[in-house]
Amino acid sequence: MPERRARPAPKDSRKSKSVWRRAPAPPPAPPDEQAASGPESPAPKTEPASIVQAALYRDGVRVSSPATLADTFRELREQPSGMAWIGLARPTEGELLSLAAEFDLHPLAVEDALEAHQRPKLERYGETLFVVLRAARYLDAPEEVDFGELHVFVGPDFVITVRHGAAPDLSAVRHRMEKTPELLSLGPEAVLYAILDAVVDGYVPVVAGVQNDIDEIETEVFRGDPEVSRRIYELSREMVEFQRATRPLVSMLHGLMAGFAKYGTDEELQRYLRDVADHVTHTSERVDGFRQALTDILTVNATLVTQQQNAEMRALAEAGFEQNEEIKKISSWAAILFAPTLVGTVYGMNFEHMPELHWVFGYPFAIALMAAVCTSLYVIFKRRDWL
Repeated sequence: MPERRARPAPKDSRKSKSVWRRAPAPPPAPPDEQAASGPESPAPKTEPASIVQAALYRDGVRVSSPATLADTFRELREQPSGMAWIGLARPTEGELLSLAAEFDLHPLAVEDALEAHQRPKLERYGETLFVVLRAARYLDAPEEVDFGELHVFVGPDFVITVRHGAAPDLSAVRHRMEKTPELLSLGPEAVLYAILDAVVDGYVPVVAGVQNDIDEIETEVFRGDPEVSRRIYELSREMVEFQRATRPLVSMLHGLMAGFAKYGTDEELQRYLRDVADHVTHTSERVDGFRQALTDILTVNATLVTQQQNAEMRALAEAGFEQNEEIKKISSWAAILFAPTLVGTVYGMNFEHMPELHWVFGYPFAIALMAAVCTSLYVIFKRRDWL
């Protein structure tokens, strides 16, 4: 946590902010304002809503709501004991560079905030903490998890939030803190706690939604739904993202708790942060369990599909065997009937000089030959179980 250190008595009260390494503002027009709205940075015209809200607080009470970053910088210089809370949504490069110049933000942290797609982490740059969080929300209609990204800069007298995505709803966090001025009066550390608590609380409906999806998938698996494999795969991918969002939070919060004594964190705030750490640990364990359950379900589904395919192959084999038996019977009778047809065909040829044509026993001989051949074939096929 950033430590609120006693400021040395300045020679000039107008220069008291130099303790925090603030860039002095030129008298005519602050360069921050030019960077945010000058001709070389036209983005504010296309994204006027990137500055969600900016407010100044003193002793936990809002004292002003500046409309622009330049006004926020100016009023914060005039409030030596105040705290600025600036909320941005997908800010432009000019706005972030303006904040970096005013609050002496580290270039690496600013680069991460611009690019987004960062893993959850906590880094300290001098007296400023840089925190990356992955928020999540469950969408009922498509039954999927939507992930957002939140970057938080926490300094001795300022909090800057940079949101990429729809989650979390930081306006609710601000309203909650403003309703509890005794907590907000604890400074930027308390705001960081409230943001962490909101992100972790946002995991609760996601966990419930995923649990419901897993229950439905189990029913579909045993019902033999052919589309269930795709659903298992998609939900498994979401659980991998959910793990990446929750697992690093455990070590991050333990790191914050390890610095309680060093940075003099308020005891009540320590209790709140421990409670958040407990919730994160519980959520992380549930997500690990979900991923393992989906792996087991996928294995069961593959086994059931294999069994079904084996049953179908067995049925096809049995059908083929039965057809083969029928073909053998048909072939056997065809061979038996072919023998007399062959003898009759031979003796039915119209040749004048043929043996046995004028023989007294020619006809009985032909009939006996037919019977003998047919009987022999019948006996042979019967012994081979063709008949």
